[in-house]
Amino acid sequence: MWQRVQTLYLAISTALIVAMFFCNKAGDISFVAYWPYLVLLILITLLSLLALTTYKIRVFQVRTTVLAALITLGLQAWLVVDFLVTGNDPLFHVTAIFPLVAVILDVLAARGIWADELMVRSSSRLRSSKRKKH
Repeated sequence: MWQRVQTLYLAISTALIVAMFFCNKAGDISFVAYWPYLVLLILITLLSLLALTTYKIRVFQVRTTVLAALITLGLQAWLVVDFLVTGNDPLFHVTAIFPLVAVILDVLAARGIWADELMVRSSSRLRSSKRKKH
């Protein structure tokens, strides 16, 4: 499990999202103080943990990773809209870009998992064709 680079991508992505529970968005405003952010963070964390632990079911893992990336992208878009609406009054912390980094890592992980799945399918096809010839 841990020897695959996509597992490390998923672990780092999950760690970034979990770190947002303990960090502030702007000033003294926490991410979990606003309940829609809290719900999205919990949902993304659960999906990321599910993707991290279902390494034997690669197709499900890819789908879960892509769904987590899409929801995380929505959270990032919401943070950008909040930043633009509030103007330059509150300065956002660097943790506000954690979702963007998590999306990039999720996409890289999904590509790697899908490449593994294609390789397994290809080798399975080759093995079945050799059995038919003999």
